[in-house]
Parts: sequence; C-alpha cells; structure tokens
Amino acid sequence: MRNCLISILILLSYSAAAQVSTQKYGEPVTLTTQQDHQNMMDQLGITELRPGPSGNESAPNHANYDESKADPYPVLPEILTLKNGRKVTSTEQWWKQRRPEIVEDFEREVYGRMPELTPPVTWKVQIQEREYVGMTPVIAKQLVGHVDNSEYPLINVDIKMTLVTPANAEGPVPVLMMFGFASLPAPVQPNPNDLAKLNEAMRELLGRDPEIKAILDKYPAYTPMVRATPMFGGFGAPGAEIPSTHQLLAAGWGYAMIDPSSIQADNGAGLTRGIIGLVNKGQPRKPDDWGSLRAWAWGAARGFDYLETDPAVDSKRVGIEGVSRYGKAALVTMAFEPRFAMVLVGSSGKGGATLHRRVYGEAVESLTASGEYHWMAGNYLKFGAEKGKFGSMNASNLPVDSHMLLALCAPRLVFVSYGIPEKGDAKWLDQKGSYMATVAAGSVYKLLGARDLGVSKDYMKEVMPPVLTGLLDGDLAWRQHDGGHTDTPNMTHFINWAKSRFK
Repeated sequence: MRNCLISILILLSYSAAAQVSTQKYGEPVTLTTQQDHQNMMDQLGITELRPGPSGNESAPNHANYDESKADPYPVLPEILTLKNGRKVTSTEQWWKQRRPEIVEDFEREVYGRMPELTPPVTWKVQIQEREYVGMTPVIAKQLVGHVDNSEYPLINVDIKMTLVTPANAEGPVPVLMMFGFASLPAPVQPNPNDLAKLNEAMRELLGRDPEIKAILDKYPAYTPMVRATPMFGGFGAPGAEIPSTHQLLAAGWGYAMIDPSSIQADNGAGLTRGIIGLVNKGQPRKPDDWGSLRAWAWGAARGFDYLETDPAVDSKRVGIEGVSRYGKAALVTMAFEPRFAMVLVGSSGKGGATLHRRVYGEAVESLTASGEYHWMAGNYLKFGAEKGKFGSMNASNLPVDSHMLLALCAPRLVFVSYGIPEKGDAKWLDQKGSYMATVAAGSVYKLLGARDLGVSKDYMKEVMPPVLTGLLDGDLAWRQHDGGHTDTPNMTHFINWAKSRFK
C-alpha cells in the first residue's frame, strides 16, 4: 500500500510539473502538413501555386523528358561576378566578397537561415563494444547527442549516431558519415551459458501468466531467446553488391551513421518539433527560417563535433554521404560546414546537384506545391507561385542555382554520383542537369587552384560521359554507374579517388 501511495505521489508531481511547464512556455503548435504549407503561403501572400508535374509519363500533366524543351532558362547566374557587376579574379575576392553573397542568397531564398544561436549538444557513448562486420573486427559505438532544451523543455531532441572503426587500425582513420538509420552493425550476443540463464529467467517470468504457462508447458524445450548466428564473408546471392560499409572498412576507413529523423522530421507537420521547432519554441517557421535539409546538415555538423574528439577518427579526413533526399542533405552539409573534407552526393535531384532552372523530370514546382516543401526555406515557395503579392515567379527568378552550391564546397572534394533509369535511378532526377551544374562549378575550383572535371566550362555543350566512364582526375568528380537508386556501386571508386586526392 505504501509503495502504491508513493507511486501515485510521484505521478502527481510529474503531472503538476508538466502543467507548470506548459503554462510557462506555451504548448507547441500542432499543424498538419497541409495546414503548415497554407500558413507559409499566407505569410508570403501567395494565392495560387502551380502544380508540380506528374512522374507518370501517361498522365496529362506528365513531366517533360524532351531535351529540346528542358532548358527554357539556359543562362545561369554568373558564379564569378559580384552583384555590383565586377568580375572576381582573385581568391581573396571569392572568399571575402563573392562567396558570402552566394551564401546569403541560398540562405534567404533556398535552404533557409540557421538561427544565430543554436543550443549546444552533449554527446554520450551509450554502448561501446568489439564487433565484426563481415570478417573485419571493429569498435562500434552507439552515441546520443542530447540537444540542450532548457530554453524550451517541451521539445526534446536526441541525435542518434553510430560510429564504427577498424579495431586493428594503427592510428586515426578517415571516416565517412552517412545519413541513415543509426544502429550497431552486429551487437555482441550472450555466450551459451549466459543465454541459458536468460532463457530460464524468461520462462519463469512468462510462466507467471497461467495462459502463457500452459503454452510453455506444451513446449518444454522451447527457448524464447535464440543467439543470432554471426555472418562472416557472405553478402547474399552471387554477384550481389558488397555493402558500402564493408567497402569502407576493407579500405581501412571507418563510418558513422547519423539518423536524420532524430534531428528533424521529414514532413511539414514536424516543423514545430525537432531542432527547428525547438529553436522556434514550438511556433511555425518564418519565410527565411531553415528547412529540413539545413537542419539535417546542422545535425551532421554536430556529429562532426563528436568525431573531432574521438582518437580513432582522422578529423581532417571526414566526409559526408547521402542518396536521394539525403544526397541533397549531404551536398548542403558540405557547402555550409567547412570542416568536412569530402562528399559523395548520390542521386540528389532538385534541391541537390541538379539545376533548378532545368525543366526535365522533377521541377521546382515538385517541391513548392508538394509535401516536400519542408526541405527548403518558406521563401522557396515564391518560385512556384502563379499568383500572389510577388506576382508569378519561376526558377529563372532564383538568384542562385545548384552550380553555385557545388562551388561553395570548393576547393574540397566533391563526387557527384548517379545510376541509370533502367535500373531505377529515374529520369525524374535529371542526371544531365547535375552534370551541367558540375561542369559550371568548375570555374571556382580552378580559381582556387583545384582541379575541375577536366572539361570545358560550356555546360550547355559538354556531353555527359557514357555510363561507367568516370571523370575522376580532379577535386570535382563525376561518375554514372550502371545500378539503380543507390551510390553503392560507386563507393570503391569514391574511396580510391579520395585517397588519390588527399593532400
């Protein structure tokens, strides 16, 4: 009875504390994606957005796949011309004048501004153990980065990351951070004696329920817990791709998996939660506030903060990787966080390496009028507007384009990767549009003393290389593999290219 009373008192105290906290800070706003999208349209004075094209080629509003119609706005913003019209001819002009102009335009109109102050993150190693990935012994660490929410305790953000490094490395190793699910690769299993004790305790616990006990009595040899069999060497059917993680470890590298959803939800309804909601104290965004891509990039930078402290990591050779929406996030991370030394941008499409001005497959309207608007700043909606206080605007009104995003990474290592439509890397992604942007970014690499793709700067005339023909002799690289919506077939090429370019 006494324990029951104590429990009730504890619950009442928690309830009272929660009520006080809610009264003090105010409940976070809860909106559906559609409501949040409309809220942003109202803030911007947009009354009508153009619908995005359909990915179904038989639909009346199907996306354009006719190259003769793909470049209605062929002139890209001048990458080496200041807003006052002066040409950029020196590295000093780039770093002190032109680059800040480009950053400002991207922050205001495309990806959004990070708050001047973001809360600190405290990293904790929850689990550290020796595991095997394939035949490679590794040290695996499961980490959580708690974001300080003392300014608004009603929203909690804990960044999930896993770090895996070769156990037998003689010193710090390069690490590729990858956006994806963060879990230990091969958690250590109990030995047979420990497993027998756990099963005995489990049967005793389950047997307290008479119905369950009757079932257990029917199967006296049944063990509720079974030890997982470790996998050594085999990767599935003959000819199956070797996972990227295995390729990295085989090369003597490590990898970190960071979970984007633990930083910011991948939907508009989540914009009043996650790190964006935390800094906004649960209120909807303003038009130039950051979107999910920039928030994921912020989270990756916080993961880098931890990697700088880990003696197993060569912090001067840390890269970032992602595919599809996370390919966009990887490129945005590289552009805005100068500590990353390299990036593998996989099948990124609009908002990533593909030109916004291209009308081929995915369009600006695909983002502005859909449930994917949350990736970008609210201001980005203007460029899909048909009617509103800004009038009608389109991609040609953007002051920047993706060649400039690539240029913000210079002179560091950028590898742009795609697969082929026949295997599932859809035409929708506009592989050619990414190639054009990569070509156009080359002038900044040259200005800074780095090597570009090794082709001319004429992005309208340069022909995309054949599949499996990589342009891998510079600090800016391109390769289209013959697989699908993945960058795994390019991983070995990326590793070898990066090693060859390390200074």
